[in-house]
Amino acid sequence: MKSLLLAPLAALFLSPQVLAPRVAEAAGECRVVNVDFKPTDDLQIVIWIEDTEGNFIDTVFITRKTGSYGLGNRPGIFDFNSSRDFCYGRRVTTFPIWAHRHGLTWPAIIFQDEDDRDLSHSIAQSSVERTYCRPLDPSEPLWDAQTCATTVYTDKGKISPNDTSLYPPRKDITVDSRDSEDVPAMIASNQFDAISKPTPLGGTSFGTVWAIPEDLADGNYVAWMEVSKEFDQNANYDFPSPVGIPWSEYGLPYRGQPSVVYQAPFQIGGAEEPSFSLNYHGYGDPDGLDGVIRAPDDTITSGTEGSGAGRILVSSEGAEMYRLRVQASSSADETVPGEASELAASEVLSDAIAFAFVAPGDDAQEGTVSSYEVRYLAGAELTAENWETGTLASVQIEPAPAGTVHDVLLEGLLPNTNYSVGVRATDECLNEGAIASFSALTPKPEAGTVDACFIATAAYGSLLANEVVSLRGFRDKYLRSHATGEILVESYYTFGPALAKLMVGSPLLRRTARAALEPAIESAQGLVK
Repeated sequence: MKSLLLAPLAALFLSPQVLAPRVAEAAGECRVVNVDFKPTDDLQIVIWIEDTEGNFIDTVFITRKTGSYGLGNRPGIFDFNSSRDFCYGRRVTTFPIWAHRHGLTWPAIIFQDEDDRDLSHSIAQSSVERTYCRPLDPSEPLWDAQTCATTVYTDKGKISPNDTSLYPPRKDITVDSRDSEDVPAMIASNQFDAISKPTPLGGTSFGTVWAIPEDLADGNYVAWMEVSKEFDQNANYDFPSPVGIPWSEYGLPYRGQPSVVYQAPFQIGGAEEPSFSLNYHGYGDPDGLDGVIRAPDDTITSGTEGSGAGRILVSSEGAEMYRLRVQASSSADETVPGEASELAASEVLSDAIAFAFVAPGDDAQEGTVSSYEVRYLAGAELTAENWETGTLASVQIEPAPAGTVHDVLLEGLLPNTNYSVGVRATDECLNEGAIASFSALTPKPEAGTVDACFIATAAYGSLLANEVVSLRGFRDKYLRSHATGEILVESYYTFGPALAKLMVGSPLLRRTARAALEPAIESAQGLVK
């Protein structure tokens, strides 16, 4: 069962440091393919390469929710409602064309109790959730605030004995004793983590680089990009909520227009001129059942930015108008980028860290780098050796000439947590510079900013439990209607989280709390009906 919110403690800064360089081996000539586009907000994107006969070559780029966080292969039916960072439901409609072309298969992931049509699951089978939010009711304040509860517990699932999936499972899980013994195998089977990146910032030009394999022959190839979006409904695609689902009031129906695909032929070797594609090539199966590309038609919205065919914005280069630009290139580059300097936090909040650094150069301290990678690690120092284990931050830094000051906001952090944050630059040949880092401890949130029935949630194991819902209704309707009641609520927020934390690991304390709460729950249920 779902959520438990835990309150945190104090704040602190530590001095920045520079870690040992971790660089790609500079090998004279580099051969890469650059893919450029301008997305709108809240997209899922995958890019891959095929030859002209339709043979799959490689996946170039995939947004992290699908590539690392298992969006397409996690417990729950595919048409569960959704909300911000919704935690359950295997979204097989995300990239049906890519999924049916890459040639890979994984075991399907199901809930540990095998009830894939229920949103609420035992706290004994649910571990701390560091990526997704709990399901939200649209009437909750958190819905409009576009934020998550402080700490959430979810069932990470187990491997189905019978079913398979065309999507990778989650790789971001920190194994807990409550998780299935299948979790390590799930993590090991996902090979897309290295190319998974945060969803690009809408309205900003974005590029990704693919290193051409040494054994790939020169010739003609095709770059494909498939793009999907939740809640992109129109008159032709507007699917209702599934029926017969417990807790069906949580979330909203997300299914709308299907994925759309763009493609651009390009050449490796020879002139290697840029290739431009303006119009979408087709769309995928609305139910994700096959990999057939449907030809463009008037069921897909056109002419509206962010919807249907307009999920990718139009860009220009000279006289060329395009949504997808692809170009192979060969160049010599034996100098790695420099390291970010003057890296330091400027402000630390309970859920975010603002920091700044001075840009290095593409060649040491000259020129402009191609991209930056920001990672963070909780509870341990980020080093060159553990860099890949750090969480890839959902930030987008527009490269600028050496000496430029970049300001960055790192969001979605936990309160009272010591974070090590690192920055690394990459050049056009994927040479990597040194890693610079700093550490900071996030403070506890202001009193009253966390909204949950801590003790009741711990006692009953779920924020969705009827008992917890009744107490929450009593709090909002009666206690918060006068000053004395508000004081009681604020006092509860001060002491409740610590008690809840103790109860999570103690069946005896949970039983005792349920017995103590029973009279209050009966009264609350009578008052809030």
